[in-house]
Amino acid sequence: MTEKAKLPIGIEDYGRIRKEGFYYVDKTRLIKELLEHMAYVNLFTRPRRFGKTLNMSMLKYFFEAGGDGSLFDGLEISKERELCDRYMGKFPVISISLKEVGGESFERAKGILRSVIGDEAVRFSFLSESGKLTAVERQQYEKLIALDDKGEYAMSDELLSKSLLTLSRFLQKHYGQNTIILIDEYDVPLDKAYQSGYYDAMVELIRGLFGRALKTNSSLNFAVLTGCMRISKESIFTGFNNFNVYTIKDVQYNEYFGFSDGEVREILGYYGFSEKYDAVREWYDGYRFGELEIYCPWDVVSYCHALKMNPSVPPQNYWVNTSSNNIIRKFIDRADTTARDELEQLIGGGSIRKKIKQELTYRDLDSTIDNLWSILFTTGYLTRRGECGEGLTGLAIPNREIQWIFEEQIREWFDAEAKRDVQRLEGFCRAFEENDAAAIEKGFTAYLRKTISIRDTNSRKEMKENFYHGIMLGLFAGMDGWKVRSNAESGEGYSDISVEVEDKEIGILIEFKYAEKGAFDEGCRKALKQMEERNYEEILIDDGMTTIHKYGIACYKKRCRVISG
Repeated sequence: MTEKAKLPIGIEDYGRIRKEGFYYVDKTRLIKELLEHMAYVNLFTRPRRFGKTLNMSMLKYFFEAGGDGSLFDGLEISKERELCDRYMGKFPVISISLKEVGGESFERAKGILRSVIGDEAVRFSFLSESGKLTAVERQQYEKLIALDDKGEYAMSDELLSKSLLTLSRFLQKHYGQNTIILIDEYDVPLDKAYQSGYYDAMVELIRGLFGRALKTNSSLNFAVLTGCMRISKESIFTGFNNFNVYTIKDVQYNEYFGFSDGEVREILGYYGFSEKYDAVREWYDGYRFGELEIYCPWDVVSYCHALKMNPSVPPQNYWVNTSSNNIIRKFIDRADTTARDELEQLIGGGSIRKKIKQELTYRDLDSTIDNLWSILFTTGYLTRRGECGEGLTGLAIPNREIQWIFEEQIREWFDAEAKRDVQRLEGFCRAFEENDAAAIEKGFTAYLRKTISIRDTNSRKEMKENFYHGIMLGLFAGMDGWKVRSNAESGEGYSDISVEVEDKEIGILIEFKYAEKGAFDEGCRKALKQMEERNYEEILIDDGMTTIHKYGIACYKKRCRVISG
């Protein structure tokens, strides 16, 4: 039996993937498309974890002089013999990622940028002895890689600003071919600078670095940049001619970032997981690039890896571990009544219409909540659901994974809001000990009115029940003397929430039901019947609880009914 290819979890180096036999979804036709339609400078904006870095690595391995052409054997680009003969392995390539350029201070960020560019310059150590360079030029190259007494790159601010220009000129002279420059995650330094308070200084540095290397550089063949946002108003790209930007709203190149439906079916079939297709589609599909439906590749590969370890494992949230979700929390904090109502529509599976601004500065983020809608769209938390006319775009949450992230951020926000009213919260929790269903119902309804509910639209009933379940857990957090369990095995099943008040020997059982069309009493009765039939109280009795209170709670939007049994 032929051994299956390994899955490239966290591997973004194209050469390693091909040399070591990892599974690879062929995106090499991007090379042909780029060569046929490229501008002097080409910027691709996509959310994180959609294959930008791997594609940049692929471009480097294809174009770089002295590269291994066998890495492309059997792939789509290898069918283009004339193109490969003309371009493969023929050019000097500068390839850097700005993903790690940041820090608490501007000086720290500059130091990391020096390290990134210095490390790339070291790859071309042959320049220090190149006969194609003058003695002065060889000395200038040595300054690019010189270290100070701390072992850090010592290039001055002026040299740093023109470092990419200088390096590209030296490479052009050595090879006799203009240089290709690849810059991955170009906007990350600006994001981190904005968060840490040195935004203006970083804008000036990046403007100088890019302006010299990409605008007035006669040694440049072409450049490719990637990022999440299109940054324009800061004038980073002022005066650039023949500069093309390809965003998630454009049709061009949409199939080269992320996985298509056919590619997902192929990878699932290859590993024998075709029966998981519906689950994968529900959790990781839903993004719309141009007119094409796209899956998040990081999620698909990660879930396939998990299935190889345990074929029965359900889909997990992988995005939350790789991206900061602060933008959602910031949005919720800023949202007025209208925005929260719109967010409820989204969480419930609906869509809204908004004017999307794809050209924003990081300083624009806080100027208006309308800009936050745009950022949620460009960073992948919302996706397009059709044009609506009048410059408006239909927006929706793309899939179950992102919906889960929204719900978690809402719960965290709500928990913080609720805990500010300590006295009222403690009274609400004590009502459970006192078997006061009316007080519980009144209190929980009051809290639900403050938060963002799930509307009765396309969401699964299970997801809706989990949402209310999570809200209640947040309200219980921090209650002294309470042992709170969620989905703990008890009797013949798993109770939603169980509580042991040990000093009073009181046990509390709670089961949630979503009240379809507002059928509250029916939902409560179903919850109580489930607890009785499955003997959920058994574990509480075994733990010495002498008084057991059971509560069936039925919820619908921002209303609830509580019945004790």
